[in-house]
Amino acid sequence: MIEWRNLYRGVLMGTSDIIPGVSGGTIAVVLGIYQRLIEGINGLFTREWKRHLAFLVPLLLGVLLALWSLSGVIEWLFDHYPNQIQFLFMGLIVGIIPMLLKKSDYRARFGVQHYVLFILAALLVGSMALFQEGVAETITSFDNGTTFVLLFLSGWLASSAMILPGISGSMLLLIVGMYPTFVYVIHNLVIAALIPLGLGIVFGLLIMSKIIKYFLERYFHQTYALIIGLVFGSLFVIYPGFNQSVLLNVVSVLLIFTGLYAAYLLGKLEH
Repeated sequence: MIEWRNLYRGVLMGTSDIIPGVSGGTIAVVLGIYQRLIEGINGLFTREWKRHLAFLVPLLLGVLLALWSLSGVIEWLFDHYPNQIQFLFMGLIVGIIPMLLKKSDYRARFGVQHYVLFILAALLVGSMALFQEGVAETITSFDNGTTFVLLFLSGWLASSAMILPGISGSMLLLIVGMYPTFVYVIHNLVIAALIPLGLGIVFGLLIMSKIIKYFLERYFHQTYALIIGLVFGSLFVIYPGFNQSVLLNVVSVLLIFTGLYAAYLLGKLEH
């Protein structure tokens, strides 16, 4: 039976996927469906593919709906209120860290190796903040093989990151100069570009999901230590600094608390 409540979950994931610095994998963790998501993608090629498809189809529809409908809005918000939007997502991410710690049972299970993994993951993601300067030009011509390959590799890179909590696929696209093109293609439904981009996303999801499933099954607590580090490190990437306007800074602080409360509500809704 199709799980239609995954439609709203997909909308939340798709919304986060289009925000540079915010991970769709992080939102999947918040919603309590991360492990199920990994199992579902891997289960598409098993005898229980219908059950996994019933879980994934509404989730995918929600993601696509959010990506298409919000791409124009996101462009406008980032042009006019970039700091405030990022403070909102900072609050959301801070709010989920206690839930991750509880799920990992860190007090009883974590040792030196887990904290080392946490620190390394946080440093890895946090260091991405050094590469965020500058916005590349938007590619609007999609009639040559080089662009086709570039879009395929961009889709692969983005989807591999999107499924990892704490690592933003959109942010990686921003780093490699493909984010403006990504938003343009989705907002304008450029079919010639969506085909290679979509193929790259599919291949990235299939391969990365198998890797994550392997580690969750064999190294559960180590994997969670890594995930918590990735989520924590993403805060340094998202932090935009404050404006000169006192009013906008007040709004930013209020949005942090809004994000914290939203994470609390999401946790209660799912559990």
